[in-house]
Amino acid sequence: MSAIDFSLEGKTAWITGASYGIGFAIAQAYADAGATVVFNDIGQSQVDKGLAAYREANIPARGYVCDVTDEKAVNETAARIEKEVGVIDILVNNAGIIKRIPMTEMSAADFRTVIDVDLNAPFIVSKAVIPSMIKKGGGKIINICSMMSELGRETVSAYAAAKGGLKMLTRNIASEYGGFNIQCNGIGPGYIETPQTAPLRERQSDGSRHPFDQFIIAKTPAARWGTTGDLKGPAVFLASRASDFINGHILYVDGGILAYIGKQP
Repeated sequence: MSAIDFSLEGKTAWITGASYGIGFAIAQAYADAGATVVFNDIGQSQVDKGLAAYREANIPARGYVCDVTDEKAVNETAARIEKEVGVIDILVNNAGIIKRIPMTEMSAADFRTVIDVDLNAPFIVSKAVIPSMIKKGGGKIINICSMMSELGRETVSAYAAAKGGLKMLTRNIASEYGGFNIQCNGIGPGYIETPQTAPLRERQSDGSRHPFDQFIIAKTPAARWGTTGDLKGPAVFLASRASDFINGHILYVDGGILAYIGKQP
């Protein structure tokens, strides 16, 4: 095993929804490993903000406006990327949403929206890139799953259903297309420090931790939240030749939460 096994030189990587957060961190890691990065977001303003962030980080990147739940738009974007940049060697299905609503209060429309973005979209985007991967002789698909691919929790019925489905879609893509040298694996992040989770980590007026922060620290053997940087190594590994015989696997980057029952009260 050498550094060349983890190199992404000459590869084109499409990371969906990568204007910020986890997707941006993965894109940064891929650029550092030598890949050409492309990303999409749902609107021009989001793409422009993403491009500005990439420029500030000195990362050459191309941004495309594309709604990943729109099959026609996805097919057109995939064709455009292939024409303007190259065949997509690495796809990261990162775009996702969550609606925290108790199940009995959640409308079917809201449930369908989460399923559409978090499960149907990875199906649509993967389907768009697989034929060219087959023609080229292989490729890597990485689905951003979740601990909710394994666990349930209050108010996240739609998200857990979608991420559980994404785990099985990952395994089925591996089963169906592994013979074409396509590896499809997942990354299941734990609780990650992002701007979205910042309010849950703020100190209270008496200096104590936020109750949810206390809960996460107590449930995590690493005794901390993860960072987007913690996801970079696993993402590069699953995109590189170092993982060529790994297929249908979900790599949980969670500080040990899924292995831990918790301390006795």
